Amino acid sequence: MESKNRNQVIGEINQLLTTGGFKTSQVYYQSCFDMVARKKLLLILLKVLVNIDSVNESHVQEIRKVANTFLASPIIVGVKSKTTKLEEDVVYERHGLPAIGIDTLKNMILYDEYPEILADRGGYYINIDGNILKEYREEYSLSLKDLADLAHVSRETIYKYENGIVRANSETAMLLEDILNMKITIDIDLFEVPKDLNESQQIIDNDDKTKDLANLGFGVIKTKNTPFDALAKLDNNSSQNNDNLSKVKSYDESPLIASLEKNRTSKTLQKIAISLKDLSLITESDPFFIINNEKIKHSLDGIPVIKSWELKETEDSTEFLKIIKERKS
Repeated sequence: MESKNRNQVIGEINQLLTTGGFKTSQVYYQSCFDMVARKKLLLILLKVLVNIDSVNESHVQEIRKVANTFLASPIIVGVKSKTTKLEEDVVYERHGLPAIGIDTLKNMILYDEYPEILADRGGYYINIDGNILKEYREEYSLSLKDLADLAHVSRETIYKYENGIVRANSETAMLLEDILNMKITIDIDLFEVPKDLNESQQIIDNDDKTKDLANLGFGVIKTKNTPFDALAKLDNNSSQNNDNLSKVKSYDESPLIASLEKNRTSKTLQKIAISLKDLSLITESDPFFIINNEKIKHSLDGIPVIKSWELKETEDSTEFLKIIKERKS
């Protein structure tokens, strides 16, 4: 197996995404995710590793929070598991996130071909489209037992396939397709936003700034190991927003990317501003700072700056978003 370091893998993936028509962010080596990429409405959040077993579980939790807020598809891309190269068109899982090899990603991006096989304990498995299986079994006038005998499985197993109760091992799935002369397997669409990521998350601690944002009607997610400190998204269930949603229609699906006051140096703030601008372009979200430094007025490198006292005096989400809009430059 060709030896590749992480920088080489990231470079290869970046080139692949660009060729496939994606806009890509900078690479964030110290972040829980490495890059974000967008193509039209599709947004993917990528963690790149040589060995997928080295993924940090706490990083995965942060990736899931960020992906949830942005409605992005989180994917781990790697080269190997332990010493074995990741197989093409096979999906692995690490801490609940899908992990794939570069060739699998290439097939999805350039050829619109999605993997079918899921690696799990005990082997490789495939989801069967039970409706198609039943339709073609009956078209060939085969009973459950007839098809079971041809596929060398039990009648009960065929019944479970048809009712979506169990997955098939890869050998049985391929044999069934040969018998019926029809594709009966279900592709794994890794670009679909996982259903469990759609549930709203809101984490508020004793930080005054996050509390003030929440009081304005935002759901606030504080993050770790990311180029920002928090994400804020209008809470459509908030009574604070019920009368204002029509005024902020363009914002109610787009999160805000926040950098919070942490006594950072001007040089550090400049670097953060570059990252916020980069990520806002890819995610199509609005960034802002909450900074109490009096030397910094209404914006920093085009990123709106809000003072803590302004945040406290802001009446509602509509007024806050108006300030953000006015200070974008």
